Amino acid sequence: MYYAQLLFPDFSLIVIGYLLCRHTALNRPVWQAVEGLVYYFLFPVLLFQSIVRTPLDLQAASGLMGAGLALGITGIALAYALPHVPLLGRWIDRRDHAASAQVAFRFNSFIGLALAERLLGAQGLQLIAVLIGVCVPLFNVGAVWPMTRHAQRGFMGEIVRNPLIIATASGLVANLLGFSIPEFLAPTVTRIGAASIALGLMAAGAGMQFQSLARGKLLGASVLTIRHLLSPVIAWLLARAFRLGAAETTILLTFAALPTASSCYVLAARMGYNGPYVAGLVTLSTALGVASLPLALAVLGRW
Repeated sequence: MYYAQLLFPDFSLIVIGYLLCRHTALNRPVWQAVEGLVYYFLFPVLLFQSIVRTPLDLQAASGLMGAGLALGITGIALAYALPHVPLLGRWIDRRDHAASAQVAFRFNSFIGLALAERLLGAQGLQLIAVLIGVCVPLFNVGAVWPMTRHAQRGFMGEIVRNPLIIATASGLVANLLGFSIPEFLAPTVTRIGAASIALGLMAAGAGMQFQSLARGKLLGASVLTIRHLLSPVIAWLLARAFRLGAAETTILLTFAALPTASSCYVLAARMGYNGPYVAGLVTLSTALGVASLPLALAVLGRW
């Protein structure tokens, strides 16, 4: 019940976004513009601020970073392996798999940052910002690679233009060089960060689609099982293997159980794949997050 209450404010914003998009004049074109604002400006500012806010001790954070990278590599490997699993692969459309494999390992940063702050305050924000900093580049490579291979698009061009990679990489460099945001700019940057979380959650709700889930049911069930069942269990094992502390374990479990990234369908559609199908998986993942997050935190987090 505690974790359900903790999640309620963030998931209520998702529901509000869904209702506003479906039942008011604030329809899909409005929210597409909001998504662009959040993705290209507000959210990168929040990521940069979260990373540079407190000096980063790489030695102290190395265990969490190692566990996060191991979790990410495992998730990517499991997602890529699906077409090669005996009996399962013959029922999987390779093109749909190239577009939807990312659902298995990418994560909704908006929900993650909101939850981390709610769970552990500024410490939680920095810990999850560290995970985002090391995992976003890896996950974007993992998401883009199968689609560029099928569509014969420029792989490096897609990577270097990604605003989240630019923000996290520059934030890590700035932190290690001792840069901090000037005091007179801090209130403005803080408000931009707060706006990114609220608008990002509402935009995730506005982008939810249920009608496209009729096709590729086996593929969808497989990637969502990796995202919401296997990932939290693997994170719990990695937390033990890397001997993480209580706060780091909480953030790693939160990170592992998050719904998939709302931008999955944007990336798939932009690269010429079946955007509505991926949007349906994103929608279902967002709903499943209501169960997987309390499970990861309340059940696995206590062992």
